[in-house]
Amino acid sequence: MRCLARRVFGGILLALGAMPVSIDAAGTADFSKQRARLVETVRAHAAQPGSGAPGGRISPRVLAALGAVPRHVLVPERHRRLAYADRPLPIGYGQTISQPYIVALMTELLRAGPKAVVLEVGTGSGYQAAVLSRLVRHVYTIEIVEGLARRAAADLARLGYGNVTVRAGDGYKGWPEHAPFDGIMVTAAPKVIPPPLIAQLKPGGRLVMPLEGALGRQSLIVIEKDRDGRIVRRNVIAVRFVPLTRNPP
Repeated sequence: MRCLARRVFGGILLALGAMPVSIDAAGTADFSKQRARLVETVRAHAAQPGSGAPGGRISPRVLAALGAVPRHVLVPERHRRLAYADRPLPIGYGQTISQPYIVALMTELLRAGPKAVVLEVGTGSGYQAAVLSRLVRHVYTIEIVEGLARRAAADLARLGYGNVTVRAGDGYKGWPEHAPFDGIMVTAAPKVIPPPLIAQLKPGGRLVMPLEGALGRQSLIVIEKDRDGRIVRRNVIAVRFVPLTRNPP
C-alpha cells in the first residue's frame, strides 16, 4: 500500500495525470479504458532499464489481475479521477494506496500460484489484496490501522473478493493461526526483517518487502526459503514506503 518507486523510468510517472473518464448511457462512470491504459503503462514501465521486473516484463496473469481490479472504488472519491494514474494516492490516516507499478512488481516477484495461500502485512485500501486474490487461493491480510482495516474489509466484501480475510492487528507478528504461507508480502518498511514472518514462510516460499537500511534508504527485497529452510536474500530496486508500525509491547 504506501509506495512510490524512487526512480522515474522513461518519464512515465511524471507524464501521467488525471485521465478522462468516459460516461456510459446510464450516466455511470466507466473506467475500463483507464484500466486498459494503466496496464499498458505498467507493461512499458517494466521494460525500462532498472525497473526491477524479472526479464523486463510483468507476466500476463499479473497484468490481467491489475486490469480487472477497480482501483477507483478503493480510493477516496475526491481522488477518483486519478485512480488509474501510475502513482500513489492518499487514503486517509496518513497512509497511501501504492503506485500500481509497484503493486504489479511485488505481485510478480512473489510468484504465487493459483493454489497458494498468502499473507499480506499492510492492507491499506485493500488494492494489493484484491490483485493477489485473483491469482491465489486465499489472501490473509493484516492492517494495524483499525479504521482502514474495517473500510477495506467492507469494500472487498462488497466487490465480491470472498477469498480475502482482513484482520486489524500488528502485522510484524504475522498470522500464526494460518501459517505456514506460500508467500508473504509486506507493504510498509521495517528496519529489520521480522523473524515471525520468516518462521511463518513455507519452505519453497517467498517474502517480498521493503527494508530500511542506512541513512533511511529503502530497498525492495526478495527473500527465498529453500526446502532445507535456508534463506537467500536479494535486493531489487530502491523504493520509498511508510515505516512499518507496531503496537506497543
